Amino acid sequence: MKYLVISDIHGSSESCKIILDKHKQYNTDKIIVLGDILYHGPRNDLPNCYNPKQAILLLNSIANNIIAIKGNCDAEVDQMVLDFKIHDEYIINNILLTHGHHINYLKPISNKNIKFVLHGHTHIIRVDTINDITYINIGSITIPKENTARCFAIIDNNILSIYDIEDNLILTQNL
Repeated sequence: MKYLVISDIHGSSESCKIILDKHKQYNTDKIIVLGDILYHGPRNDLPNCYNPKQAILLLNSIANNIIAIKGNCDAEVDQMVLDFKIHDEYIINNILLTHGHHINYLKPISNKNIKFVLHGHTHIIRVDTINDITYINIGSITIPKENTARCFAIIDNNILSIYDIEDNLILTQNL
């Protein structure tokens, strides 16, 4: 399987259009959304093209291809308007998918098969290895922070590559 991985859309219809374009361009099988899908949240400025209703239409058009994770800005009502399930967490092989707002680096992960944790939440690209688990924050497709780029990731043949939205490679990681 080839995956497009994104996080922190925050209701931007422009970001959703980019997601659809990247899904086609990279010929991915599934899109992983690591949370904060529709609402911008009280700590963030209103993103460009903030239009949750349009974002709903765009995402629902590819609902069968989406694996979504619940973020701290996602609410029960979001599940009512989206045609795909929003999971608290999801595991693919040895990778735990989570939003990141509940990560506690001091608390061991109970599933001993997990070697990688993919998340968003802080909107900052970062890789940390703690207790033999590699935590990868893929940043945000809509509201990057600390001078990082708007970005997305591709997982193909057990290699995760993070790109800015202009397709410039930022980071690769073997999974």
